[in-house]
Amino acid sequence: MATSGTYVTEVPLKGTAEKHYKKWRSENHAIPEAIGHHIQNVTVHEGEWDSHGGIKTWNFTCEDLMEQYKVYDVIFEFIPKLEDGCVCKITMIWEKRNDEFPEPSNYMKLVKSMVADMDDHVLKA
Repeated sequence: MATSGTYVTEVPLKGTAEKHYKKWRSENHAIPEAIGHHIQNVTVHEGEWDSHGGIKTWNFTCEDLMEQYKVYDVIFEFIPKLEDGCVCKITMIWEKRNDEFPEPSNYMKLVKSMVADMDDHVLKA
């Protein structure tokens, strides 16, 4: 049986939880414009842009995740702070196809960097 696990981390952000949620939930077609150095393209594979359960294909520069991982889910929670800004809680659930592949710690670093870089775009909007 291949290894599986869950990573959880938090990223402090200056933008509001509402603006970040909206950007990642229903405006993700514009993400390549905001953080094109991470994400080159986002397309709808099944469903609609902002429908629950819609499947999107994200093109970014790295190895093919689905060749290495049987399960790779990333969950973003934008939690308002009492004062300005919010915290993005990132939960990454993964299962390797076999034990020859590495754990996805580098992918978690990439996701954290994407969220932090998106903050600059949210603040400008």
